[in-house]
Amino acid sequence: MRDATHHGFGADEYRALGSLALTIIVMTLLLFVPAGTLAWQRAWWYLAVFLAAMAVAIVYVWRTDHELFAIRRKVQPGTKPWDLAFVVVTITSIAAILPVAGLDFRLGWLQLHDGFVWLGYAAFLGGFWLTAWAQGVNRHFELTVRIQTDRGHRVIDDGPYATVRHPGYVGGTALAAGTALALGSGVALIPALICAVALALRTLAEEQTLREELPGYAAYMQRVHFRWIPGIW
Repeated sequence: MRDATHHGFGADEYRALGSLALTIIVMTLLLFVPAGTLAWQRAWWYLAVFLAAMAVAIVYVWRTDHELFAIRRKVQPGTKPWDLAFVVVTITSIAAILPVAGLDFRLGWLQLHDGFVWLGYAAFLGGFWLTAWAQGVNRHFELTVRIQTDRGHRVIDDGPYATVRHPGYVGGTALAAGTALALGSGVALIPALICAVALALRTLAEEQTLREELPGYAAYMQRVHFRWIPGIW
């Protein structure tokens, strides 16, 4: 773990906080405009939990590798062109969960009982924790797929990467499904499923790139056999 405790908050960290504030505003609109009302308790609880989780994640990443704040803000040179399509599909499908859940609340398509909501929060927080952990140990955890020759790209095989090869994608899938369930919407699981499929396909494409272009990755695949779930895939 890299010690960044002596670095105060700088421009990149404040940009991250600004982005978080803008994200909360956009999420609020995506939830409540389709819902047609502000009287949606599950949505308010979700926003509160999301804000708290993001604040903890920002502090954690800042303390472990504050350079990621600058790196992850934009697409970096050398990004594989094919990956831009996966990024668009993933971001769009995750964002779509919110208005779909809002419409579900408004029109009563498939509202779930509280047991599923609690399950959703467990998946959401677990996914958040796993994603933050992966970012904390992997300084190459960027927005897009590329061989980071400018940052001394190497194989990361500690932390969650000692168990599965793509913990960030596992966390992202849990976040998407957990969001739909936490909002109590069965219909919102549809865009969450689209996100999961996109991430699974991206996993295969990314692995081919890393196996062919990153020294040591083929050997890593022999040591860590599973992509997402031990014993399954």
